[in-house]
Amino acid sequence: MANKKQRSGGARSTKIADQIQRDLSELIMREIKDPRVGLVTIQSIELSPDYAHAKIFFTTLSEDVQATQKALNDASGYLHNLLFKRLHIHTVPTLHFHHDKTLENAFEISKLIDQANSTRARDD
Repeated sequence: MANKKQRSGGARSTKIADQIQRDLSELIMREIKDPRVGLVTIQSIELSPDYAHAKIFFTTLSEDVQATQKALNDASGYLHNLLFKRLHIHTVPTLHFHHDKTLENAFEISKLIDQANSTRARDD
């Protein structure tokens, strides 16, 4: 029975994270007027097991990622209050924004592979 409970808890966590992602994407676009934010895409959300905290991973086209991250974290209390009005859950998590470097890392790896392949082609 414990396994069934864990699986349903995981499904609930995923469902809540997905809803928070959809709502935050909309709220950031419509409600945050800070010019440091610019165009932000929420990539993923990690919820703590007790739903008290959420790590929000984002990407941005902004040149100053640190300023965007600071602006989002500065607005996290406001966004939390807006989420509280939308979500019908007991605990709305505290929001912690983190820049998602996955795309940048993938680009760098791809570039290194291309360089290695061109070096190999020259050697052959």
